[in-house]
Amino acid sequence: MLQTLIDVILPVFLVIGAGYAATRMGYFKEAHVEGLMKFTQGFAIPCLLFQAIAHLDLSASFDPRLLGSFYAAAALCFTAGLFGARLIFHREWEDCVAIGFCCLFSNSVLLGLPITERAYGPENLDGNYAIIAFHAPFCYAVGITVMEVVRNRGNGGRRMVQSVMAAMFRNALILGIALGFFVNLSGVGVPGILDDALGLITRAALPGALFALGGVLVKYRPEGDLRAIAYVCGISLLLHPSLTWLFGTTAGLPQDLFRSGVLTSAMAPGFNAYIFANMYGRAKRVAASSVLIGTAVSIVTVWFWLTLLG
Repeated sequence: MLQTLIDVILPVFLVIGAGYAATRMGYFKEAHVEGLMKFTQGFAIPCLLFQAIAHLDLSASFDPRLLGSFYAAAALCFTAGLFGARLIFHREWEDCVAIGFCCLFSNSVLLGLPITERAYGPENLDGNYAIIAFHAPFCYAVGITVMEVVRNRGNGGRRMVQSVMAAMFRNALILGIALGFFVNLSGVGVPGILDDALGLITRAALPGALFALGGVLVKYRPEGDLRAIAYVCGISLLLHPSLTWLFGTTAGLPQDLFRSGVLTSAMAPGFNAYIFANMYGRAKRVAASSVLIGTAVSIVTVWFWLTLLG
């Protein structure tokens, strides 16, 4: 089982390591890293989300108990990250929101899907897809709303609401998700030639984003933030799956959906945690290092949860 986890996670580290080495040796400059980040964050990943949701069977194993268990746990972890960063580490409120987002956004696609598939087979992924369909919209809605409330405190309720809505609709990731839902629910369909073109772009999204993260880590190192990073990893890898386990057991989730919910919540912070921090220029070092260190530590913690799930 541990070897399987290494086989799944090691390629992620190799891509991150390649980006780190290329930037560290000077072959990839800071401007190159920023350009690659802009491509993946503003174009390739929104295309990936659009295509995935446009083709997703939203009715497959859609169980409110699963979504309630997973997202109630995620919201509590966001709250723990937000107030922990403020009360324990005395960070500014904007930093606290970014740290809370790290605790909220688990790596449901890059790690959650392949690990669940290897552990239980492709026929047991319906729960994963149900979570993924609402993952980015929920997390970005929470993160952007709270960040805009914090940034505009004292400016009045009307201006605050306007700022939240403007930030939501300027976000390329949210637009990609919204368009995907529109295509899916309307039944319009994507022309084959356009779908093929999107497929070419989306194949570059995740490896490009991981390579860029490696370049980012050259600049944002964990010195001085180790306690905050450990706090994020503890919430993401232990508290989130524990709460999902508790809520899922209480709700009487079927075994396949229960496994999907717990395993997805047990994943390390996803790359979107850094995307969010980079978007607002807040707690970027904590976010980038939490993704890397959390993914490394998850080799052990995910094995622990797999053992408990049986």
